[in-house]
Amino acid sequence: MWRLARVPRAAVAAAAAGAGTGPGPGPGGGGGGWYEWAASSQPVHWAEGGLAALQAATGLPWWAAIAGGAALLRTTVTLPLAAHQGQLLAKLENLQPEIKGLAERLRYEVSVRGKQLGWSEKVARFHFKKNLRRVVTELYIRDNCHPFKATLLVWVQIPVWVCVSLALRNCSVGALGSEVQEQFSSGGALWFTDLTAPDSTWILPVFLGLVNLLIVEMFASQKKMPVSRFQKLVTNLFRVVSVVMIPVAATVPSSMALYWLSSSLVGLSHNLLLRSPAFRRLCRIPRTKSDSATPYRDMAAALAAKYGFRK
Repeated sequence: MWRLARVPRAAVAAAAAGAGTGPGPGPGGGGGGWYEWAASSQPVHWAEGGLAALQAATGLPWWAAIAGGAALLRTTVTLPLAAHQGQLLAKLENLQPEIKGLAERLRYEVSVRGKQLGWSEKVARFHFKKNLRRVVTELYIRDNCHPFKATLLVWVQIPVWVCVSLALRNCSVGALGSEVQEQFSSGGALWFTDLTAPDSTWILPVFLGLVNLLIVEMFASQKKMPVSRFQKLVTNLFRVVSVVMIPVAATVPSSMALYWLSSSLVGLSHNLLLRSPAFRRLCRIPRTKSDSATPYRDMAAALAAKYGFRK
């Protein structure tokens, strides 16, 4: 166990700048850049301190402290936000019939008004869309479920993920001193005993990619509301990112790959948990028409039908 030493920021920045010569992708040489700035930022120092405090308090080996830290962060920070996101999405789904009814009535009223004033089809369509946006916004305000609020999880989860990743890289490349790096070099387990070196077996990276792809496919199989072209584009983008993360994870220190895999595994378990009817009631997520009493069976059937696991 060790206490995180107070290292001058200049030294951290210099070591981070030189990390490009170590394992995994670096910022390149010399004059600084985005990586140097990010690696020596205060949030990353807070993440370093949090990791050190967790390992010192629990006495766990570093591989277990990293995995446990990922589980702790996902459970205390992102799970409540994911439950809140579930509430918003359920409200949005329940609003769709009302929006559809109002849209039909508005279309009729605009059509009548357009005939009275001699509007062209283009002008009538403009007024219909303008008034429909206003009506839908009023419904979002009434039910406190604006779609943008559902993105809060992403705006919190990604910065936390980045800060912890950079903190682990600082520890792995010696930016916090040789003592920390030595403890990381012998703090692994199984085939990744050296947390400062990339996983040459690619086991961690491949598992990371598979878990992330499974999470993406779970979301894609929900089909609660009609999927727009933009949503399809985003889903395909996440599929590509999941695959690209495999070679990336194979070039960074094993401590980072282990954290990414642990975080994804906990995220997968949380996604499954949020499908449970009992847990959804506990989180006060409104019931929707698409809710199922057998969500796990339905999900397995949807994945099997999509990928032809059975005839």
